[in-house]
Amino acid sequence: MSEVVLGVDSGGTKTIAALVTADAGIVSLRHLPSLDPTADGDWTAGIAALAAGVDEADLRASAFGLPFHGEVDEYSEAQIAAVRLHFPQNSIVENDVRIAFDGAFACGAGALILAGTGSMAWASLGQTDSPHVRVGGWGDIFGDEGSAYWLGREVLALLSRHIDGREPAPAFAGRMFAAMGIAPDQLIAWCYGLESRRSGIAGLARQVTALATDGDEVAGRLIERAAAELSEQLATAWRRCGGTAPIRWSYAGGVFNAAGVLDHMAARLGTPPSVPRLPPVGGAALRAARLAGWAVDDAWVDRLGAALRAALA
Repeated sequence: MSEVVLGVDSGGTKTIAALVTADAGIVSLRHLPSLDPTADGDWTAGIAALAAGVDEADLRASAFGLPFHGEVDEYSEAQIAAVRLHFPQNSIVENDVRIAFDGAFACGAGALILAGTGSMAWASLGQTDSPHVRVGGWGDIFGDEGSAYWLGREVLALLSRHIDGREPAPAFAGRMFAAMGIAPDQLIAWCYGLESRRSGIAGLARQVTALATDGDEVAGRLIERAAAELSEQLATAWRRCGGTAPIRWSYAGGVFNAAGVLDHMAARLGTPPSVPRLPPVGGAALRAARLAGWAVDDAWVDRLGAALRAALA
């Protein structure tokens, strides 16, 4: 095998790892469970599994975007230790949103909003001495506004209010209960019986997206509220990093598959988004390539972006 770098993007639900060559070719693309240190199970086993799939003699550098990194000292230290144990040479660990930011702007200036299972904005002016500012990302208990989990939680709240008669929404509720495969009196059992409550609740966002696309007014309002929450995070991060109008922004995460989210945000922010140069796993590969000392230019980024989009389609 030729020389390679490893880029790893792990969010609240899943992990994607790419082995990339010096000419921006993809050797392999692997999908694994999340490396979330707060979840049940041994997340470090995922790091070991990644190492087992790489020939150390060919690996020049690795970059990991991991959930909760830089947020809780205990988790961050454990993440660094696990990566260094299995990838002792030329490895870096970053927050998964920082890695998504690096991919979206190819390590340049801008503000990224990530909305997957959770949500967070990340912004920087892209110079060597420019600070990196994060907004949001406080977790599902008291934050993550606009995320898939937030949407799912809002759905459950609305369904409970509908059942009580406090906020009737018969058409929306009927469609949601049908999609969930339950009767109204099974709502509590459904929620507290989930094997993975966070990902299960976040999964309801897909149903909201489908209903909004079909023209359901209640679902459409939920999507619009999510867009408002995400716009607020993004604008705040851009302002705090010293950015001026117009904002240069981009996005990552499954919430943006919902029809209307980007349009609502563009209207609020006054400018359309930039299409991400690379997906988050590409941001990790880019950081690893730079760490390896490879000659990385715009053409390299474009080749990797095209290859990853085809592989992830």
